[in-house]
Amino acid sequence: MTPLEIAANATTALSIALAARNHVGTWPVGIVGCVLFAGLFHQQRLYADVLLQLFFIATSLLGWRAWRAWADAPGVGVRPVTSIAWSRLEWRLAVAVIVTVAYGSALQAWTDAVAPYPDSAVLAFSVVAQLLLMGRHVQTWPVWIIVNTIAVPLFASRGLWLTAALYAVYWCNAWYGWWSWQRLARKAP
Repeated sequence: MTPLEIAANATTALSIALAARNHVGTWPVGIVGCVLFAGLFHQQRLYADVLLQLFFIATSLLGWRAWRAWADAPGVGVRPVTSIAWSRLEWRLAVAVIVTVAYGSALQAWTDAVAPYPDSAVLAFSVVAQLLLMGRHVQTWPVWIIVNTIAVPLFASRGLWLTAALYAVYWCNAWYGWWSWQRLARKAP
């Protein structure tokens, strides 16, 4: 366990806890965590996860802007949590599977990646989950459950014990977020 791993996990844990509580602070705190994790994953040769952190930084800037725009609009408050139709989620999950296979194959063929397919699955499904989070869709949380289910053994296999343990906590947090956001969606106008 390195100071970088500790700092990345502490910052990201705060960001994820804020997300489950529907708090706009999730975005700026998350950006810091992503920068730290990008460095950590590069050291561990988890290249898909490095790319994922760069994606998270970009989408966190967009998500922060979108959530703030709703909060700053007169008489609006925060953007409501909503649910999306299965048909809109289904194609996203299918694309995530295709990306997992394609990117995993590319990493296996052209890099020294240590776990190309699980690493690619974390990338692909995290992209879907992040986009759902940006739109405040309840379905973000079951997708995060999938991501964390894959990530825990992946990070443990690299000796990133703190990261694996915290992703197990994130797995529990995703269940809480799913429950919490379902309640918020039912209350939305």
